[in-house]
Amino acid sequence: MIRFLEQQQQNMIDLIERLVNIDSGSINKDGVNEIGKILQEHFQEIGFKVDVVEEQEHGDHLIIQHEEATKPDIIILAHMDTVFPEGTASERPFHIKGDRAYGPGVIDMKSSIVSLLFAVKLLVHQQKKGYKNIQIILNSDEEMGSLTSRSLIEREAAGKKYALVMEPARSDGSLVTSRKGNGVYTLTVEGKAAHSGIEPEKGRSAIEELAHKVIQLHELSDYEKGISVSVGLIEGGSTVNTISDHAVAHIDVRISDLEQAESLERSIERICSTTDVSGTKTLLEGEINRPPMESNKENESLLRIIQDIGDEIGVNIEGTNTGGGSDASFTSALGIATIDGLGPVGGNPHSEKEYMDIPSLLPRTLLLATIIQQLTDKHT
Repeated sequence: MIRFLEQQQQNMIDLIERLVNIDSGSINKDGVNEIGKILQEHFQEIGFKVDVVEEQEHGDHLIIQHEEATKPDIIILAHMDTVFPEGTASERPFHIKGDRAYGPGVIDMKSSIVSLLFAVKLLVHQQKKGYKNIQIILNSDEEMGSLTSRSLIEREAAGKKYALVMEPARSDGSLVTSRKGNGVYTLTVEGKAAHSGIEPEKGRSAIEELAHKVIQLHELSDYEKGISVSVGLIEGGSTVNTISDHAVAHIDVRISDLEQAESLERSIERICSTTDVSGTKTLLEGEINRPPMESNKENESLLRIIQDIGDEIGVNIEGTNTGGGSDASFTSALGIATIDGLGPVGGNPHSEKEYMDIPSLLPRTLLLATIIQQLTDKHT
């Protein structure tokens, strides 16, 4: 099996380069759809049908399965969007230095998508029946919290036995068996403008009110319990000599288990429903939109199967937990045995130093293909 992949390695790298050099940030509908059309052609060439789920604001989602598939047991999740603004691909396009490939989205997760495609091609080439036992969802808004694709993922995942999620492996090669849940809130504060030198007493500072809220929100963090609340971005004011009449805070929330969500949401709402600066008004929007991917017996059992497969093909596999969110949370919350981090090994996602370890590309692709086939054999 590895010989086929060795023969295809340059084709894999060429396709990764092509995808990386297309801007496909979550708000870049045309770019994401260009990625989707390229992948649609590749899957159709090997006998897969592709259903396009059209979206108005963001890129379209793809549902992919073989023409002869009936009721696949395995759902595979990957996303086509990145976090990078338009123009990034031309500023720092795909390039290779030593054993690493660089470029925007190279590890999160364009290399993973190519690895998935060629794992399927391998199964088709070997005439293994596993390729008829998978359904693939390629969504366009994962980096924004899967706002439109969550319902699609949950609907298609219903009744599946396994979920394989193509986020990259950790930098040490570990797979992900648990993740924190997360949410994003926006707090908007309205005040009253006034000249800070002539009549400051007539103003009501939205920035001052926001400052009180930032401190109170940060105090909700409890790192020992795996709870973090962080205001990562603020906006406000118009000029330095004007009492600000408008300010905004963007709030990131992480939880370790689902039971923490309700009480934390109540605390956030309580803080934001009152004001410390009289004459100001607050508006809170958002929610905890990804449940935690909790470590459970289903996920751990699937990990052991994958570790055994890794031993067979010479790939050491360890499991780990991480604070980052992914679509794995949705399938795990449904009780489906879920493993994440099945893409190639890499690091520094969402940054200028993002990379993919080229030597990991073929072993991880072989691992994925073997997982699909052995899970299929297990139930036939």
